[in-house]
Amino acid sequence: MEKLFILFTFCSIVLVAPPLVHGFGPSGVTDGPKALKHWYRGLPQMKQKVTHLHFYLHDIVGGPNPTNIPIAMANFTAQSPTYFGLIAAMDDLLTAGPSPKSEIVGRAQGLFGSTSLEEIGYHMTFSFVFTSEKYNGSTISLIGHNPFFNEHRELPIVGGSGSFRLARGSALLNTVSYDSASGDAVVEYNVVVLHY
Repeated sequence: MEKLFILFTFCSIVLVAPPLVHGFGPSGVTDGPKALKHWYRGLPQMKQKVTHLHFYLHDIVGGPNPTNIPIAMANFTAQSPTYFGLIAAMDDLLTAGPSPKSEIVGRAQGLFGSTSLEEIGYHMTFSFVFTSEKYNGSTISLIGHNPFFNEHRELPIVGGSGSFRLARGSALLNTVSYDSASGDAVVEYNVVVLHY
């Protein structure tokens, strides 16, 4: 009888457990080394997908709760009109609309440095960390040059995790608003990502 109870319990757990999709659990994050290995074994049969994403990044520099803070700078940085030598960390809110009160879809987390002597341009290394239902726990990683005052900019997508494993593509940026006094900005992102 005890063995029958254990078998029944095991079968109930299997039937109730959320299904894995290509080695992912309900959060979009791999369920361990075996699931990851299984996912890569199935890669030749998988079809590549194209996903379009649209959201807004809220970069807050001023005020009591900044999401962008300097972590290092050269002695020269204070005299540089382009902030050359500044290194900063960011944990910016991503929302569905331009208002910070719009639906939250995730965070943009990473580092950037002011790397141009001639324009305000940043070398950016960061990830979109998604928290919304569909892509919760998944990430998209970007790295590249962002000439901040250009109307349109493009950053390459170099990878991802969860639903965006093996991602590549492009993110097009457009500044919606910029407050020169505080440094706060809202940046629109149109993202095209290839993934499996």
